[in-house]
Amino acid sequence: MRAGGPVLAVTDLAYAYPDGHQALYGVNLAIEQGERVAVLGPNGAGKTTLVLHLNGILEAGHGSVEVGGLPVAKPHLREIRRRVGLVFQDPDDQLFMPTVADDVAFGPANLGLVGEELNARVERALAQVGMAEYAKRPPHHLSFGQRRRVAVATVLAMDPEILVLDEPSSNLDPASRRELADIIRSLDITVLMVTHDLPYALELCPRAVVLSDGQIVADGATADVLCDDTLMRAHRLELPFGFDPRSAGTRS
Repeated sequence: MRAGGPVLAVTDLAYAYPDGHQALYGVNLAIEQGERVAVLGPNGAGKTTLVLHLNGILEAGHGSVEVGGLPVAKPHLREIRRRVGLVFQDPDDQLFMPTVADDVAFGPANLGLVGEELNARVERALAQVGMAEYAKRPPHHLSFGQRRRVAVATVLAMDPEILVLDEPSSNLDPASRRELADIIRSLDITVLMVTHDLPYALELCPRAVVLSDGQIVADGATADVLCDDTLMRAHRLELPFGFDPRSAGTRS
């Protein structure tokens, strides 16, 4: 990584899908190492399109994305996909092996890790998400919340620099939601969290960016963004009834 540079730098990123739909218009975003940043916005804003550029699933139509100074481009995709771990909204999109341990080992094994080094990587990742005792269980025997934690472990096992979470609190009961929040706070890693759950964004991310119609229209302290009534109305962002961001805040 370049000394003093952002861990993630998105510069003038624009992208149109093959059908001609323009999803991103000149997005600029810089994230420093260790930040936790929420990406907010209405449906169709371009959030998923942006995320899919971060590890090269989509290739920029214009502009660039760099991770630790390394361009997201075909010659570097293997390393980029180690550095940027994407946790999908549905954990079943990531879990396909006979046991939890096999799922968590899959990525590091593809990097060439074997034996004790591989076992240690799996054990550490499962411990980070509180799922070590479930290593030998089939993933489909777990609750939805447990499967989501295992999906996070599959990414952590790759030793990434950036953890990207797509709607991490969706479909979780209150206890699972809190447990996942505790895990995210405990990680010494840069986090980018795409979410419609505005209280969760406030709880976990000191900074928020708002993406709307393919452009970043706000970037600041999460509490300030959520308290800007004009901004919120203009971009179809609504807080839950009775929730006041002025009396809540990010927990460290």
